[in-house]
Amino acid sequence: MTGPEADFDVAVAGAGLVGLALAVALAEAGLRTALIGREPLKLPDERPAGSDWDSRVYAISPGSASLLRALGAWQALPAERIAPVESMRVEGDDGAVLRFSAHDLGERALAWIVEERALREALTLKLRTTGVAVHAPRELAAIGYAAERALLRFDDGATLTARLVVGADGLRSWVRASAGIVAVPRPYGQTAVVANFACERAHHGRARQWFRDDGGILAWLPLPDRRVSMVWSAPDAQAAELRALAPDALATRAAAAGGDALGAFECITPAAGFPLQFLRLPAVVAHRLALCGDAAHGVHPLAGQGVNLGFGDVEALAAILRERGPVRDAGAPILLDRYARRRAGPVRAMQTVTDSLAHLFGLRAPWARAARNLGMTAVDRLPFVKRLLAEPALR
Repeated sequence: MTGPEADFDVAVAGAGLVGLALAVALAEAGLRTALIGREPLKLPDERPAGSDWDSRVYAISPGSASLLRALGAWQALPAERIAPVESMRVEGDDGAVLRFSAHDLGERALAWIVEERALREALTLKLRTTGVAVHAPRELAAIGYAAERALLRFDDGATLTARLVVGADGLRSWVRASAGIVAVPRPYGQTAVVANFACERAHHGRARQWFRDDGGILAWLPLPDRRVSMVWSAPDAQAAELRALAPDALATRAAAAGGDALGAFECITPAAGFPLQFLRLPAVVAHRLALCGDAAHGVHPLAGQGVNLGFGDVEALAAILRERGPVRDAGAPILLDRYARRRAGPVRAMQTVTDSLAHLFGLRAPWARAARNLGMTAVDRLPFVKRLLAEPALR
């Protein structure tokens, strides 16, 4: 691979949701784009036989949904697999309750619950119409950064060049490490245990969340019909116990943990676990390099904002490159600095809120328990404060 056909404006390393969305956005902005992923990209008709609901789901904010709609991916999602979150009820560990309503905030929904697999397939379908050069499955072996471009070498010896490399390859980013941006994610000592259930009673589009007295956080997210997706951020030992349960036992445990608010549960997907870690970097850009998504930041999932922060990165970087004017070099320092500045505030604010809440509800002292529940009760009585809290997550 040499010559003009292997020279790109941008090479996106990482073909998860953020990498796929960015590749589509950049190609539609007129940039020659390459996408590199370790796994093959699959469409619905290439799915293994017998697969049904995906245990991993995302709460897609109205802002992220607008981005996906602009990319043409939202329209490709099967409507019968999407559930709007019309309200949310959050319970503290000492009786406090905090409520949010889409109607009160002037929104159709607080978020939409979408399966990871459905989002990936919709973005892949769109990607195949954009002219993006897809290198998947393929493994990067080295990246060299010169004055005018980066040279990317695959493990089979082939190469390509790009004016800008984007690392969108996850929390343990190889691209980030190879560029010398050193950061070790800080474990929360919790694992998010996820599984989907059929429930006895209708959820009416309401998401529920409980801050538990053991420091864990349990969430039920509405799925279409009488189904919910559970995200239980449990201490690691408890998470291992939950994952070892038989499906019927897990369903009973999950329903009981939420006070049987939706009646009996029936497990419809296997449980999966994802260790929770916090990541804040000294920089998200370097010479001819930008980081996006989990490669750039790690947050606790208690607000469901991890993928939305990633889509915010996509929107910002694509807009900056699309509107770069006379600066034709996609890796120009002025553009990368602009991206870093634009994302610094929103990312830091969300990290501060989620990290502070995770630690606050992890404190076992009686005064801390009383203070956090008193604060929740006070916020619930102040609509303008609830709006201030909700707006960043919505957008």
